[in-house]
Amino acid sequence: MRLIISIGILAISTLPALADRQVTEDERAKLVAAVQVEGCSGGKFEFDEDDQQFEVDDAVCADGKKYDLKFDPQMKLKRKNLD
Repeated sequence: MRLIISIGILAISTLPALADRQVTEDERAKLVAAVQVEGCSGGKFEFDEDDQQFEVDDAVCADGKKYDLKFDPQMKLKRKNLD
């Protein structure tokens, strides 16, 4: 019984990770340009299927700090949060 419960908890805990996908090369090029417009560079690029937005985690910006950036499908900045 404990094994079944453990497997169920594990399955549920991994579901949010399935909501993200890797970006295409075309999307990556557009995201790099959008991130640069914000005065930032680098980071990990993903597309969140649930929220229909692009996410850039740990981008380093002009102030030397890391930020998580969120862009809409047209590559317009929606949110910039200090990491």
